[in-house]
Amino acid sequence: MATDVDSEQEHTNRGSNGIGGNEGKVQLLRQITLLGGVSYVVGCMIGSGIFVSPTYVLQQTQSVGMSLIIWLICGLLSACGALCYAELGTMIPKSGGEYPYLYTTYGAPVAFLYSWIAVIIRGPSSLSIITLTFSEYAIQPFYPEEQCDPPEVLIKMVACVCIGLLTLVNCVSVKGATNIQVVFTVAKLFALVIIIVSGFVKLGQGNTQYLDPSVSFQGSATNVFAYGIAFYQGFWAYEGWNQLNFMTEELINPYRNLPLGIMIGISLVTVVYLLTNVAYFAVMSPEEMLATSAVAITFANRTLGPMAWIMPFLVCCSTFGAANGSLFASGRIVYAVGREGHTAQILSMVHTSYITPQPAILFTALLAIAMLIPNDFGTLVNYFSFTAWIFYGLTTTAVVILRIRHPEWKRPVKVPLVLPIIVTVLAIYLLIAPIVDAPTFGYLYAGIIFLAGLLIYYPMIYRGYSPKFMDYVTSFFQQLLQVAPSYYSAPDEDDENTAVKEEDLKITD
Repeated sequence: MATDVDSEQEHTNRGSNGIGGNEGKVQLLRQITLLGGVSYVVGCMIGSGIFVSPTYVLQQTQSVGMSLIIWLICGLLSACGALCYAELGTMIPKSGGEYPYLYTTYGAPVAFLYSWIAVIIRGPSSLSIITLTFSEYAIQPFYPEEQCDPPEVLIKMVACVCIGLLTLVNCVSVKGATNIQVVFTVAKLFALVIIIVSGFVKLGQGNTQYLDPSVSFQGSATNVFAYGIAFYQGFWAYEGWNQLNFMTEELINPYRNLPLGIMIGISLVTVVYLLTNVAYFAVMSPEEMLATSAVAITFANRTLGPMAWIMPFLVCCSTFGAANGSLFASGRIVYAVGREGHTAQILSMVHTSYITPQPAILFTALLAIAMLIPNDFGTLVNYFSFTAWIFYGLTTTAVVILRIRHPEWKRPVKVPLVLPIIVTVLAIYLLIAPIVDAPTFGYLYAGIIFLAGLLIYYPMIYRGYSPKFMDYVTSFFQQLLQVAPSYYSAPDEDDENTAVKEEDLKITD
């Protein structure tokens, strides 16, 4: 039988006790453990990238040695960026990734531009791409290559089913979504372990000719700007290093588990990626790798014989887990942005029973399904990864700005200032290098759409215009989805001497 204290605690968790004037509101619960946090970092980072990006990194670097160095540098720089995010995330322990940090440092306009790209384009399009990859690998066994390719409509239908299934789980249970992440993270690590073990068996048999330092650096690219594209490909595989910051409000003891989960996850992924690339070159020559885009499948056909089928299956597991992590994090961005009044109010609400940001998750999923309709949007999405580095650079610069502006704020994690400076310089390089190396109108289009967000910000946010019918829309969906307004509270471990106070985070437009 539950005690009165237990009942009171449950009542408090549901957010209906009226503490701090939050009557009738609900709050996200802290139920993601350190293991769950590490699983989200690893699960979001290991998607389809390590199974296809090695070809494109090698294409730009033109040598085995330099491609391995690019993979190492990407891991180290991802760790630098993640440490900067850890300082911001423990100082400003709010969900939403870069959004609350940009809002606190630069104000509403910059934060809104970030949300404009992240909510409308980056989150949903990333989910669409990952589920399309899952669908292609899932269907391929039923359509042998020598007979015919699977119908495009079928691929998109399976992707829709995948999004629908993940949406259902994420709307109903945070723990259920976390368990999926843990299980499929183990599966994708198992796939990479198979590659690493098989490759090192070949190394033991003397297949080291492409890894010999006297040979591996021959023919390395001399155009310094060409490496910008190589970094894009490498960082695509490492994408997800900042995902834990999107769920800070649901992380148990974030002051400890946020930085610890980030560093464990990134260290593990960096080691695994390096060993995987070494294994690839133990089996395939550089010319053979450049001739294929599905490196893992070619590798499996060379090493696993009749068991080669297991690799497409494990790649499906990898992409399914990555899609789950993408939906989880993207939904939290929409939720955080809505809570600050930068999107429709309904998107900031939480289900009263499941305690999940259900409207935000549904919104992200519907946009992702809509993005499955066009025949080709992958190129456009690549250009938006260009805009992502604008915000990565601005966010790491925020570490320096807040050190100067608010030295009195307590920082549970405090990184050397050289780290945000390094990441900021990298961001500037990655914004310039691709344009110099291969200028296209795509970057101009991305910039135009990026700035178009200001046309929405001025009337809707700055001037505060809201169509009257939105009140009816909010009321309708609130009753339909059984959701309520939510509120933020600092972690239990927080006190007045630990981190930034809530009133310090208020921004006046």
